[in-house]
Amino acid sequence: MKHSSFFDKIHWRVLTSLLLLICGYTQGQRPQPEAPYGIHDPVMIKQDSTYYLFCTGMGISCYSSTDMNHWTKEAPVFKEPPAWAVKAVPGYKGHTWAPDISYHNGKYWLLYSVSAFGKSTSCIGLAENVTLDPDSKDFKWVDHGKLIQSVPGRDDWNAIDPNMIYDQDNHPWVCFGSFWDGIKMVQLKDDLSALKEPEAWFSLAKRQRAFNGQDTAAGDGAIEGPFIFKKENCYYLFVSFDYCCRGLNSNYKVMVGRSRELKGPYLDKNGVPMTEGGGSVVVSGNRRYPGVGHCGVYDFNGQDYIIFHGYDRVKGGMPRLLIEKLKWDANGWPYIDGLD
Repeated sequence: MKHSSFFDKIHWRVLTSLLLLICGYTQGQRPQPEAPYGIHDPVMIKQDSTYYLFCTGMGISCYSSTDMNHWTKEAPVFKEPPAWAVKAVPGYKGHTWAPDISYHNGKYWLLYSVSAFGKSTSCIGLAENVTLDPDSKDFKWVDHGKLIQSVPGRDDWNAIDPNMIYDQDNHPWVCFGSFWDGIKMVQLKDDLSALKEPEAWFSLAKRQRAFNGQDTAAGDGAIEGPFIFKKENCYYLFVSFDYCCRGLNSNYKVMVGRSRELKGPYLDKNGVPMTEGGGSVVVSGNRRYPGVGHCGVYDFNGQDYIIFHGYDRVKGGMPRLLIEKLKWDANGWPYIDGLD
């Protein structure tokens, strides 16, 4: 009788689980991924009670969550590679890099990067949506095409890794850049349709680099992934130093400088300008995550968070989403308590 009762309970639990699973699909619910792996260059935003995460991937990968712990993979932003990008960047087939999401004037704006790896044949595009809820009847991504382009031999900067920031008068700017001559910034028209004229370009951060004899070479001054976050009366420029994308050989780290003015100069804790290689460490790798970087910084419900990816030794160097509470010391510098 004991064996019969035991197997009856197991049978009932299995049947109940199957019924719940079927009901979940009937109600349109999607199964949760086991862990947020495979995530590169994450950015996040909150709409109502749901967090939406966008990251590098085919068509721009998208995830949703109600608690920032359990994530559901959504459909990519683009079902097909944007035709303009295929034409502009030879070899581009839809794998889209380093997006940025923001909310402005009642719409969600998504910046994204298309590029040839290791080259400055790159473009930054812009898309919009009135909602991020894929179940809404109003959900539709509208692509506005190319916003910024870098051309080898003409530009000594790389048009990838964009981040939208608004100044004290609510005018939009885009900071961007990877390797080459570092991090740049340019103002947009207020309707985000194009660069404001006359164009004015600003240098925010760079590192000394060696050249290999080619004018357009990236060199070894590894700096990329800019993100500007305003805290009280200061703008904080977060960037990533050193190398990503090498699995367990990555040595990525997040650095920061700050300025009273959006256009800089951004200085580190020691007063060194970021345009002269300055930067103070916010988070660097540990034994489990040898390389961590490409961050976004957000205030959700009065708590500041830093999100980034790390190459996880437990999974053989796979990139994983990492989220940490961002704290501020007595002198107004950001830090975290440490990686798990």
